[in-house]
Amino acid sequence: MEILRNSGDIPAAVQGCVVVLGNFDGVHRGHQTVIGRGAERAERLGAPLVVVTFEPHPRSYFRPHDPPFRLTPMRAKAHQIEALGVTALVVLDFDEAFSKVTAEEFVKQILIDGLKARHVVVGEDFRFGCQRSGDVVMLGAIGKTKGFGVTTVSPVASADGEVYSSSHIRENIIAGKPGHAAAMLGRPFEVEGTVQHGEKRGRELGFPTANIDIGGYVHPALGVYAVRAAIDPDGEPDWINGVAYFGDRPTVDGKGLLLEVNLFDFDGDLYGRNIRVALIEFLRGDHKFEGLEALRKQIADDSTAARRILRIRAAGAP
Repeated sequence: MEILRNSGDIPAAVQGCVVVLGNFDGVHRGHQTVIGRGAERAERLGAPLVVVTFEPHPRSYFRPHDPPFRLTPMRAKAHQIEALGVTALVVLDFDEAFSKVTAEEFVKQILIDGLKARHVVVGEDFRFGCQRSGDVVMLGAIGKTKGFGVTTVSPVASADGEVYSSSHIRENIIAGKPGHAAAMLGRPFEVEGTVQHGEKRGRELGFPTANIDIGGYVHPALGVYAVRAAIDPDGEPDWINGVAYFGDRPTVDGKGLLLEVNLFDFDGDLYGRNIRVALIEFLRGDHKFEGLEALRKQIADDSTAARRILRIRAAGAP
């Protein structure tokens, strides 16, 4: 998949495409349906499939002091979109100048002049342009006069009627319900980052950890999780079972939130390496223990519980 940063310099091989528009934070089941509808149209037309998205997320621009909320920062979002068979991903810089582009200018500059779109696919609640003045009705009307079709996709819901949405997924992650989030994402929620040096406390306790600052990701509930992790995960990941703690380590008077991951049956240097960590199941909340020996015993119990859960999950996998 080609990643393009300038809509004014689109390669000829990408033009005349089917365009799917959206923020796509999480690339969840609802997003997958929208992009899938675009793929169907692209196949019928014999056209490239292009996804157009925005970075940073508009919410980050308009509400910079909000707590971290991203489900998929740019790198992770690109990974997930590529897996859907997209030809090219156009990433538009959402800055002050872009925020002032009118809806009509957006259509002309991006869809018509830049991409020469033959068809556009959007979710029915998609809004665009300065002050969100553009909607699917306007997009359809412009398309009729400018020669491109528009497909609007209704919200997608689970069997029990819950609409797949990024906000619902965030709520589940914050509430310590990674299984519910995974059902809406279509995969476990993941955090990706670079392993950094810590205080080596886990090694002293007999459980060495890979420490990751999760940055702008939405913060999961504080506590302990059964996880799977992949190291340097370019290409097909090789998942390793483990247990992870997310919190500020109150027993040892820790400072700042970290994700600390203990990989089972792994012995190697991880410092400076990239790692993906998938949260599989929430085991317990965060607690301050009486001392290091009590903490060591609890970590051992957590590891046993995580091994059991992950073994059961693997046995039930198709």
